[in-house]
Amino acid sequence: MNRVAENLLHTKLDHAAIRSDFPILARQARHGKNLIYLDNAATTLKPRQVLDAVYDHYAYGASNIHRGVHYLSEEATRLYEGARETVRDFINARETKEIIFTSGTTFAINLVAKSWGRKNISAGDEIVITHMEHHANIVPWQMLREETGCILNIAPINDRGELDMAALESLITPRTKLVSVVYTSNSLGTINPVRDIIRLAKKHGSAVLLDAAQTVAHTKVDVQNLDCDFLVFSGHKLFATSGVGVLYGKRAILEGMPPFMGGGDMIKSVTFEKTTYADLPARLEAGTPAIGGAIGLAAAIGYVRNIGFDSIAAQEKDLLTYATGLVSDIPGLRIIGTAAEKAAILSFIVDGVHPHDMGSLLDAEGVAVRAGHHCTQPLMTRFKIPATTRASFSFYNTRADVDALVAAIKKAIEVFA
Repeated sequence: MNRVAENLLHTKLDHAAIRSDFPILARQARHGKNLIYLDNAATTLKPRQVLDAVYDHYAYGASNIHRGVHYLSEEATRLYEGARETVRDFINARETKEIIFTSGTTFAINLVAKSWGRKNISAGDEIVITHMEHHANIVPWQMLREETGCILNIAPINDRGELDMAALESLITPRTKLVSVVYTSNSLGTINPVRDIIRLAKKHGSAVLLDAAQTVAHTKVDVQNLDCDFLVFSGHKLFATSGVGVLYGKRAILEGMPPFMGGGDMIKSVTFEKTTYADLPARLEAGTPAIGGAIGLAAAIGYVRNIGFDSIAAQEKDLLTYATGLVSDIPGLRIIGTAAEKAAILSFIVDGVHPHDMGSLLDAEGVAVRAGHHCTQPLMTRFKIPATTRASFSFYNTRADVDALVAAIKKAIEVFA
C-alpha cells in the first residue's frame, strides 16, 4: 500500500499527502501566484507514481514490444500486455482481447466509425447522438454520413442541460444502427442516464457507444453491467500521459471489424498477393503503440484505485456543491449546466465579460480554467452563447482552491464595472 492509501480514512482525504504526489502543484503561476489548477476536464495532472513508471520504462527498459527476443523487449511486452489486463479489470471487460489501445478517445471513436461503421451502416440507416456531444463524437459520424448516406439524428436537451429522454426514445427506431452518446458532458457536467439509454437502444437492436472520457477518473465503470457495445476514454484525463487511450468493444463485435490501419504487428503474414491479419487485439493496433503511455496508464489506474472512487466522489461532490453555492451569489453570473445529476464541472458566463477575458483575468490570479466552446460548438449554439468559462475539479482540489476561484472572478468583474 502506498503513502496515499495509508493516509486515507474512508471518504476523508489527506490532501497534503495527495497534493505532494503532484509536482506541478508546488510551482507558481504568473506574477508569483500559487497555481490553482481547475482545468481537469481538459487534462488531469500527473502523480509521481505515473511519472516514475513512464520514466523507468524509457530510462531503463526502452524497447519495442512483441517482436524482440531479447530481455528488454520481453520486459516491455510483459509491461504493455500487463497494462492491457489492468485496463480490462478496471472496466470489468470479459477478456483482454476486448481492450484496444489507441491514441485517445478521438482516435477510438474514429476507429469505430471507419471500421465498424463502414461495414455495418448503409444509406438510410440511422445514428443517434445528442446535442451535448464533443466534436469527436459528431464529426466522425458526419463523415460516415457523407460516405454512406446514413441519417444522423440529434437528441435535444433542456435548459438545464439534461437529455430529453422522451425525444431520444422517439428517435430510436428499428432503423437505428448506433446510439453514440457522451456519458458525462465535458461542457455541462451532465451525467447522462446511460443505463436507460442502453436499454432503449437494445430494445430496437441498436449498438451503443459510450464516450467515457470525462467519466472513468470519477466513478467506477463496469462495461458488463452497462452492457454497452463500445466504450472509449483517454489516458490523459485519467492522470496518465497524453497519446494513449482505450477502445473497449465486445469481442463478437470486434472480431467482425476489419482493420482500420495497416502495418506493423497487425498481420500474421504478408505477401504481395495477400495479407492475413492477426487476431485481436493486435489486428486493430497497427504500428508501434504508445508503450510508455500504456505503462503509465496502468500506474494511473493503480493510483486511482488506491484512493478509491467513494473518496473521489465525496470530495468532488463537496467541491461542486461549495462552488455552486458561492458563484450563485455573484450578480450577473449564470451557470450553464444545472442538471440534477452532474459531475464536478462548473461552466459559467458573466454579464459584460467575455469568457476569454474572464479566463485571462483568472490566469493573472494564478487560477487555471478553460475558456471557449470546449469542442462543443453546437451546444454553445443551443444556449445562444459564444463560449463559457469552465472550472473543473478533481480530488486534489480543495475548498481553498474554490475560494481562490471565486475571489478571482469577483476581481475580474470589478475590472469591467
